[in-house]
Amino acid sequence: MTPALNKPLPEFEALATGGVKFTPQAYAGQIVVLYFYPKDNTPGCTTEAMQFRDHHKDFIKSGAVVFGVSRDNMASHDKFKQALELPFELIADTEEKLCHMFGVVKNKIMYGKKVKGIERSTFLIDGSGVLRAEWRGLKVAGHVEEVLKAVKAIKKTG
Repeated sequence: MTPALNKPLPEFEALATGGVKFTPQAYAGQIVVLYFYPKDNTPGCTTEAMQFRDHHKDFIKSGAVVFGVSRDNMASHDKFKQALELPFELIADTEEKLCHMFGVVKNKIMYGKKVKGIERSTFLIDGSGVLRAEWRGLKVAGHVEEVLKAVKAIKKTG
């Protein structure tokens, strides 16, 4: 079941770095930012992760928790997290369960070949587990600031 805007998220469970088990219920009462990215240690994904890192205190102040999601395994995530000193956890979606649930797996053309890849996307879930905003096929520049603005808007109304 794909999450729909202004509807509660379906139940799911995912493992993240730091031994964290993510479920929407575990973060009830907090705003959750789930950002999907193609691959650890690639230029765009590194830039995006660093921007979420650099704004992390603002997200925390606004009552939000940030999780990055990709198909990379836990070992890759641990290295990526350590190298960039990321203050948030990364979900290892090696079986693509979350990627398919959120509909972020897309056909892409890479070096002239069709491949299935992750479309850079971010989802914003409010404290009651309802999907409040989504950004799909986004560009990294200015995106984190836009998400932070949406988090602050939810905090004001919520």
